Amino acid sequence: MKMHTIYSSPFGNRIPNSAVRSARITYHICHFLFDKNDISVVPAAIPAGEAYKDFGMFTIVDKNKTTEAVREIDPENSIIIGTVRMGFGHWRMAIAMASAAHHLGYTPYLIDLMSFNGSTAQKTIRFLEYWYDEFSRISQKSKWFNKHIWEKTTSIGSKNLKSCIQQRYLSQLFIPIFSNLPKNVPLLSMHPWIGHAAVMSGMANVVSIIPDNLPMAFWLVEGSRHTVQSPSAYMGYRTLLSMDASYPVEHCLPPAMLLEAGHYVDYEIVSTIERDCNRRLERCNSRKARRFLLTMGGAGAQAKCFADILRICRTSVDEDKAAFFINMGDHKGRWAGLKEELDKENFAYVLHTDWESTKQFVNDAALEDIHGIHIFLHEDFYAAVYLTNLLMHVSDIMITKPSELSFYPVPKLFIQRVGRHEAWGAIRGSEMGDGTIETESRADLHRTLLTLINSSDLLNMYIRHIKLNDKMGVYDGAYNAVLFAYRKEQEAQ
Repeated sequence: MKMHTIYSSPFGNRIPNSAVRSARITYHICHFLFDKNDISVVPAAIPAGEAYKDFGMFTIVDKNKTTEAVREIDPENSIIIGTVRMGFGHWRMAIAMASAAHHLGYTPYLIDLMSFNGSTAQKTIRFLEYWYDEFSRISQKSKWFNKHIWEKTTSIGSKNLKSCIQQRYLSQLFIPIFSNLPKNVPLLSMHPWIGHAAVMSGMANVVSIIPDNLPMAFWLVEGSRHTVQSPSAYMGYRTLLSMDASYPVEHCLPPAMLLEAGHYVDYEIVSTIERDCNRRLERCNSRKARRFLLTMGGAGAQAKCFADILRICRTSVDEDKAAFFINMGDHKGRWAGLKEELDKENFAYVLHTDWESTKQFVNDAALEDIHGIHIFLHEDFYAAVYLTNLLMHVSDIMITKPSELSFYPVPKLFIQRVGRHEAWGAIRGSEMGDGTIETESRADLHRTLLTLINSSDLLNMYIRHIKLNDKMGVYDGAYNAVLFAYRKEQEAQ
């Protein structure tokens, strides 16, 4: 694959040649390891899986490498949602965008870089994901590694503008997947690799969906427009805050290239905020078992923390003061480790693995009492991710690291982050009043957890603020991102 024109001045800011050389070296390593001169994908669409059933979302495939009946991508009233199956966060945001697009009357098409078997994209991302997941797990086991290595890697290393250059060069490996897509169909990018590759392939209307509240150049895609979830993120990206290193940043991001959209949340969740909050209040006032939702992240780094939480709450569970929904996602290995801990201490639990039965359980939980510990494990990736969304409706408090879930309208107890970039998610949640401050130490976590079980003032406060935020449109970010993409289409007509 031939390298594109040298990219050295993101948004008009000149970057030292050393940073450009470093980015080109990374590209050449991945090119040497994984690029076998991919032939450009011939895109077509199939109505596949639960995503089609739930949102009418078609999946884009390579027409020459599928045996399924395909249809052409209809450029009218459509939107392409690009994601990577790298962790759960990017996929969860893609689902939120599909939900909003479907509700607004647009046809969503999903393009997942990991779904093109044998491609350079799949091989490269698997390689990078493996090491990201490994380092994330190590960061949860070693305080020294987390403080001195991983915190810096996930913040400082991705913060300044040379990161933007690194992602641009790496994304050249993914261009064959985008080369033949319709050029004028809006594309929402859940990851900068998608945005860069789409722009370099000539797509005219790319919107980069930025998740993190900490401004980092990693997420910036020149040639696209961008959305963020909060005012602080807007200011940070608008001014390229702290994105300089040994070079000055002299040019800011133009306002037309940036939108403070709000929190990226699915229509199905936003439309039931009032109902779900009222049911939480009813359970609280009736002294029903407080329902906690624990959700395993894509890297599977929280199993040890989950076991610790259950030990602390054992008496509360036995006395029917607390109940737990634990979504292990598709992490069989992490479940094996947690299961060993639970069995060793004779915890009683119910394991749910059938998707249809699980959905029925969630429906029943909306109106029935729940007791004990319920573990969920599903092989299907969509089910592994989307179950957390379903369980939010019937949970009182979600226990989560401050990831993309920081922005969802459910009361949240934030446990220790996995990477410094996540810290600002907890800051946003705590300041918006729908979640706790990040509880980094075990003592703080235990004390906060037992307070949430035995008292109601914090839960009532979070519910009150969720309702207020809803009235202000805080959770309408997915709608606004879709409309932002279509605004350019309307202006061009």
